[in-house]
Amino acid sequence: MKVLVVGLGVIGATYGYLFEKAGHQVEHYIRDSSSRTKLAALDVDLLDGRKRKTSSHVQDLYHVQKQSQKAYDFIFVSLPEGKIREAIDYLQENQISGTILLACGIWQDRHSLDELMKGRDYILGYPVAGGRISDKQLTACVFDHFMLEEKNKAGISNYTDLEKLFSSCQIQLEKPYDMLEWIWLHMAINAGVISTIAAHADLKNPSQAAENLMNSTRLLSQAVRAVRETIKMVKSRGVILSHYHQDCLPYRLPIWLSAPLMKRMFAKNILSRKIMTLHNNLPDLFFVCQCLYDSGKRNTVLAPIFYQAYEEALQKTAVNKIEL
Repeated sequence: MKVLVVGLGVIGATYGYLFEKAGHQVEHYIRDSSSRTKLAALDVDLLDGRKRKTSSHVQDLYHVQKQSQKAYDFIFVSLPEGKIREAIDYLQENQISGTILLACGIWQDRHSLDELMKGRDYILGYPVAGGRISDKQLTACVFDHFMLEEKNKAGISNYTDLEKLFSSCQIQLEKPYDMLEWIWLHMAINAGVISTIAAHADLKNPSQAAENLMNSTRLLSQAVRAVRETIKMVKSRGVILSHYHQDCLPYRLPIWLSAPLMKRMFAKNILSRKIMTLHNNLPDLFFVCQCLYDSGKRNTVLAPIFYQAYEEALQKTAVNKIEL
């Protein structure tokens, strides 16, 4: 299949590499103003959790092919929410066709999202991967599954082809009750954890900050309390949380049980631990927290632990002159 990846960020490069290795034709659209526009290849250092119970370590070279066509089977978009409109405008103005797989953290409602997509065929997904790009090096980890909207809710004509695309990469598809609501819930969980990390750590060293959280029952306990509050913000938007029982369960257990269980999980699961330490893009991380903070305040959700943690984190960025 022909796949266009918008940009050359961590998620797009990681899945682009996997699609290409599976035999698909993958190209990237990279803005002329991007610092990566001249990159012809990336050195890949991948912790691969697709094929074994324990992950394998892959080192390879990914040749970055630039956009050369107007028609693709799928267009993979994984961008910060504020940059999605620019990407859609580019596709529209240049008459580039293809079903859009929107694999982003989105805090908008469905009506706003439909308007943003300008009538194009699209489907919602969410990556289960992460990492960072430094110079010409992609350091990432990928799990054995990908979250995808159900066929009857997506309404695209080539859904089966999309299933085949991921199957060819040995990636299973998990399909929640409602993909957009699941994304909101996932963002809420992330916001609770991120705010806790940021409030108790040196923001100039995000990787060590994540390590500190995973090694501390005390910090994990506070993160669970913050997540309980941010989940309320999702509920305030009309989401029926019982549809996502398994996602919420770890945060409903008593604190004395949930925090030690999380600590043990991080100690044993190298993929989960690695993805925590690799996420170090502060603007993206703080954007997630800002979405929840603004929404919670607007809907008058009681969340003192989360609000205080995020406000303390913001104060740190001001003191240390960190740009977000």
